[in-house]
Amino acid sequence: MIPVLSYPDVRQAVKWLEDVFRFRERLQIADHRAQLVIGDGAMIVAEYIDRERRPQVGADYVSHQVMVRISDVTAHFEHVRACGAEILQPPVDHVYGERQYVVRDIGGHRWTFSQTLADSDPGDWGGESVILKE
Repeated sequence: MIPVLSYPDVRQAVKWLEDVFRFRERLQIADHRAQLVIGDGAMIVAEYIDRERRPQVGADYVSHQVMVRISDVTAHFEHVRACGAEILQPPVDHVYGERQYVVRDIGGHRWTFSQTLADSDPGDWGGESVILKE
């Protein structure tokens, strides 16, 4: 699955995502679309289709968020904070074995960056493993 996130200025968003979150641009399609990669993940940055109904930067309304698995949350967080990004939650270690922080990008999108600290048993923290039947 590859998320597609809309921004008012694709080239500005690509530069910001590269500089701040350390994505790398893989493909550029004119000035209206780009594919970026980080680790084994990818995303598409696209121009707003309907400029009149786009989300407002800094708005508290959240229609989605993107989670990215990285190897070192603390180092990534320090870099993102030094770049002046809007931190919504600093790094926190969770009972389910993840260290995560939350940040809002220049397009108003909410991102969670996550590092696996331990492979925990979901039953220890209120979750339940589900095995899909064929």
